[in-house]
Amino acid sequence: MEFRTLGRSGLYISEIAYGNWITHGSQVEEDAAIACVRTALEQGITTFDTADVYAGTRAETVLAKALDGVRRADYELFTKVYFAVGKGRNARGLSRKHILEGIDGSLRRLNTDYVDLYQAHRYDYETPLEETMLAFADVVRAGKALYIGVSEWRAEEIARAAELARELHVPLISNQPQYSMLWRVIEAEVVPASVEAGLGQICFSPIAQGVLTGKYRPGQPAPSGSRATDEKGGADFVQRWMSEDVLTRVQLLAPLADQAGLTLAQLAVAWVLQNPNVSAAIIGASRPEQVTENVAASGVKLDADLLAAIDAALEPVVERDPALTRSPRTRP
Repeated sequence: MEFRTLGRSGLYISEIAYGNWITHGSQVEEDAAIACVRTALEQGITTFDTADVYAGTRAETVLAKALDGVRRADYELFTKVYFAVGKGRNARGLSRKHILEGIDGSLRRLNTDYVDLYQAHRYDYETPLEETMLAFADVVRAGKALYIGVSEWRAEEIARAAELARELHVPLISNQPQYSMLWRVIEAEVVPASVEAGLGQICFSPIAQGVLTGKYRPGQPAPSGSRATDEKGGADFVQRWMSEDVLTRVQLLAPLADQAGLTLAQLAVAWVLQNPNVSAAIIGASRPEQVTENVAASGVKLDADLLAAIDAALEPVVERDPALTRSPRTRP
């Protein structure tokens, strides 16, 4: 496993992180989830990402059980706040009330005194950014989080938050966007803004919800038990990639992966890690062997000819529109 600093901070994280969106507490039984985390640790992953909203707060609880007995200083723990975790009008968003209550709830479920990174899960258009950033500053000064990050924020939002962070002396160091060979919407605006502000990317869905593994084939039904057939496993998220055109293009990557001595999944994860602004690619898993396979992408260097061939294979179906960065205009 290789390590990278997160943005311009001094925090080193494993360049492949383990995330439990969708899986823990919902799609994957607890024993299997714990086995995946233990395999991640054995394979050298030290960085674990979750959120209060995942599986209705259960994902944080399962992750805590999986990490039980591991020395706290030996791993980096990330979680998030924004989406609704209760029925009240203040149980969501990035108000001071929700952030301060949210961090206490996450720490309780994660069975820890602090998280290494506390992230704004989306941008809140109903709360002044000054209020949000001051609340995050207080979380850091209370020792409940060491660093602050955002997720799926637009370039102009990142720039403004970074300006406030400097004024408040808050260590704002990361953005967590969706990023893959197929979904490159951060490249035109978010990445340059992040470089300027000193933020690194922690990318989710590097294999596009499993589509870039090649297991979904054009003209054939989705395999039984796959994410595309499991409503608890994020079937809705996969559907954008299930067109015949996309699936046909993905099959063109198979000989390129063979040429590089990689599986398609390893090629997809390695591709994300070629971007110098990426600090980590987040993998998920329902089985330990998936963790082992994906970890092999660490340290892989893809040459310019291979990267050009990937672009040529996928270009007609690649999404690049920066306007598609997901920030809901109102609270959910």
